[in-house]
Amino acid sequence: MTLDVKRIAAISLDLDDTLWPIWPTIERAERVLHQWLVREAPKTASLLITPGVLRELREATAKERSDLAHDLSALRRESIRAALRRAGEDPALADPAFDAFFAERQRVTLYDDVLPALRWLSERYPLVAISNGNADLKLTGVSRWFRSGFNAREFGSGKPHAPIFRAAAASVGLLPKDVLHVGDDAVLDVVGALEAGMQAAWLVRDERPWEHGARPQLIVPNLHALCMALESA
Repeated sequence: MTLDVKRIAAISLDLDDTLWPIWPTIERAERVLHQWLVREAPKTASLLITPGVLRELREATAKERSDLAHDLSALRRESIRAALRRAGEDPALADPAFDAFFAERQRVTLYDDVLPALRWLSERYPLVAISNGNADLKLTGVSRWFRSGFNAREFGSGKPHAPIFRAAAASVGLLPKDVLHVGDDAVLDVVGALEAGMQAAWLVRDERPWEHGARPQLIVPNLHALCMALESA
């Protein structure tokens, strides 16, 4: 499949691991959460020092609360609440504890290619964010480049399901066929966008083979390469 640049009237972009690396951000936010618990809920902080306990609680919460599958914020808040209960401390502390985590989670470090690319792209296309994560466009500092943004929690379902892609296209007055979606996840971003009727660019910052059926119209190592491909076409 080749990219039909003439068809592109807007671009939708994933956020985590597309505009910034997510795991360093999450690890730092979890350290801030732990420091908060040391001060406010020391028994829970001690419980969570044991490797794997928080992950186990998150997985248990995800099973018990399948209704929250699309809401990573709610899942994390409820797993903190479960930890507080297990440690015998006030479960109401889950809300301020999550707030400490969430504030730090928004302090992202953009990949070097991102700001120049967002400037270049936003001068030529309306940009829409589509994310399954809980990054906030304003708090992360990238909202000025985007016309609109969709996340799974607020929308009610996420990628790879078609409705969120269709809604993103409709938010800038277009059909999915007129939109190029760009993201790092082969299934959530590329397969999801293709099945919704969009063109798709797979952003692969590390070398990985394509292992799925329908192929993306474009594979790029970074957003600078995306801009170059669009300009040269």
